Amino acid sequence: MTFTRKLLGVCAAAAICIGTAMPTIAATTLRIGTVLAPDDPMGRGLDKFKSEVEAATKGEVQVQVFHSSQLGDTTEMIDQARAGANVGTVTDVARLSSFVPSLAIMSAPFLFDTYDQADKFALSEEYLAWGDTLKEKSGLVMLASNWYQGPRHALTQKPISGPADLKGVRMRTIGAPIWIETIRAMGAEPTPIAWGEVYSALQMGVIDAAEAQPTAIKGAKLYEVIKHVTKTGHIQLVTALVVSAEAWDQISAENQKIVRDLAVENGRYASQLTIDLGEKALADVAASGVTISETDLAPYKKAVSGVYELLNLNKEVAIVNKVLGR
Repeated sequence: MTFTRKLLGVCAAAAICIGTAMPTIAATTLRIGTVLAPDDPMGRGLDKFKSEVEAATKGEVQVQVFHSSQLGDTTEMIDQARAGANVGTVTDVARLSSFVPSLAIMSAPFLFDTYDQADKFALSEEYLAWGDTLKEKSGLVMLASNWYQGPRHALTQKPISGPADLKGVRMRTIGAPIWIETIRAMGAEPTPIAWGEVYSALQMGVIDAAEAQPTAIKGAKLYEVIKHVTKTGHIQLVTALVVSAEAWDQISAENQKIVRDLAVENGRYASQLTIDLGEKALADVAASGVTISETDLAPYKKAVSGVYELLNLNKEVAIVNKVLGR
């Protein structure tokens, strides 16, 4: 009996030693989804982000990337992350304004003239403070908010020369107030549906029109189901890389800084791809038979001028102007 008890004691001690010899923190995996195609600049940026994060953290942070709505629509991925699932996504910031209303300003119409302006504002003290509030209010962590997807243009079945031509047109848009009110002010009937359903909705006539950035028009093959692209550029689509706070808090402070820095760096990489590939994408769309048209932006700017006040964003507009020195 004495020998048996000693043997059991030795085994227990060995088990404890083995347990303590193992790493105290296992590798954390961030699962990041996007509704866009793998060859879209955002998809390419995420793939680069994955490889660089894994190398810089020596494998302590792993990143899995899921393209083409494999994890669901953007809103579904956000809901999953908020529920505690290990899911992140690249999202237009306006979707997050239900938690922090000021964030809607990043998707305001005709506010940013260039990507550099949006990038500067996304790293400002004022904007980052809203990001901190987002974690408290929603359980989401914003890693970077400088992933530029390009100017949103009007995609229609008939030519348009101004807001009057959009009257009665059912136009797909993102289901956030700033988008809905912008499209309504432009004259169309805003119709929020999932991005993955836009092609079939246009094909079947469920909607008459949509609005999208050049690389997404090409990537989703929307040129097959629309006839005109009018270069309104009504919103510069600047998006954010967000992840579940629950997954984020499992990462060490040292690795969190590495991941954040690489999120900003790769946001710039993906954004430059967007800029470089945008005109080529429109040229390819035009080659398919779609008419690409320039337009006078003044009537559109006048039409949407009341959106800021309608959504109580005048204070945020002033903050943007202050940060940009204008």
